[in-house]
Amino acid sequence: MDWTRLRSRQTETGQETQVTRLTNRELDIMAVLWELGSGTVQDVWKGLEADLAYSTVLTMLRTLETKGHVRHELEGKAFRYHPVLQPEDAGEKALERLLNKVYRGSREMLVSGLVADEDISIEEIRRIRRLLDERLEEMER
Repeated sequence: MDWTRLRSRQTETGQETQVTRLTNRELDIMAVLWELGSGTVQDVWKGLEADLAYSTVLTMLRTLETKGHVRHELEGKAFRYHPVLQPEDAGEKALERLLNKVYRGSREMLVSGLVADEDISIEEIRRIRRLLDERLEEMER
């Protein structure tokens, strides 16, 4: 497993862009796009659980495009939006915020919170232990 991740990403033009924090609503919209692969405003609007106006979804997609997280192409009379920001990159930033804001920078408290969850299965705990063992081996080399 590759444990090193870049904090910035290369765009199609070769420029580096910082992975910025997404609002909850932006994350909801990105989740729909990641699930669909791409979508029109109508597709995204229908895929949202939240009761948002169509125009709000359109505005948010435009904002996400301005931030460099999505891009669009003309499809008939509608724009089809494609995610540029990958879920792994958004997750990395969200996890960093959670770690710092909720667990005060303590990875131990974060992991403890994850494994203390009553819904976690024995198999999930075993997989987590394997990941930790792999990481320990890499660090001890």
